[in-house]
Amino acid sequence: MLDVACGTGAVTRLVIQKVTNGRVVGLDLNAGMLAIARTLDTNRASLIEWYDGSALALPFPFNSFDLVMCQLGLQFFPDRPLALREMNRVLSATGRLALSVYSAIERTPAAHAFVQALDRIFGPDASSIKRAEHAFPNADEVGDLIAGQGFQRVKVVTVSKDIRFPSVQDYVRFQLVATPMAVLLSKLSPRERENAIQAVAAGILEFLAPEMVSDGRLSFPQEAYVVLASRGE
Repeated sequence: MLDVACGTGAVTRLVIQKVTNGRVVGLDLNAGMLAIARTLDTNRASLIEWYDGSALALPFPFNSFDLVMCQLGLQFFPDRPLALREMNRVLSATGRLALSVYSAIERTPAAHAFVQALDRIFGPDASSIKRAEHAFPNADEVGDLIAGQGFQRVKVVTVSKDIRFPSVQDYVRFQLVATPMAVLLSKLSPRERENAIQAVAAGILEFLAPEMVSDGRLSFPQEAYVVLASRGE
């Protein structure tokens, strides 16, 4: 039997396909994210237990899970050491941690070009939310943070995946409509929003290497750190 705790992202829905004898739990602090997660009609998704809760105070007793997974979430927690200690607490004696975080923003070209264009068009610090996604500049910092909260056999691997969008405009629209950065457009009219999206897209092209845009399609490497660790005694 394998008991697994995850967030509300795609990882949870992949895990439920693999765990046929055990328990899969998804947790998020955002009620809206939980509502969306509960409506997804994928194979075996109804077996996932969804919880409204904070990573800083996991609503589970000691030794609850064999595996805790956190995809691209650690960088957003207001108290990262506390969140990691909570993950350690709910793991069994032989439990494992698996998480990922983005690397420095300069190592993801489209994101780096995007924040430069945002700051130019919307003003200094307009890109602060996006930059927060890339809070860990190097792998050692991630590994040291996790080891410092009691985890053992910490292994950090740098991975890069090719990301593709139909166009630069589609990339910008996704960032400014479907993420917390939507606040930048919240007070604009529909026409003003579209003008802003087009302006940021044009700005990105000034900062992005030409070979990353071919026939109008955007393609770029996205780098992240993937961490595996064991619970410390």
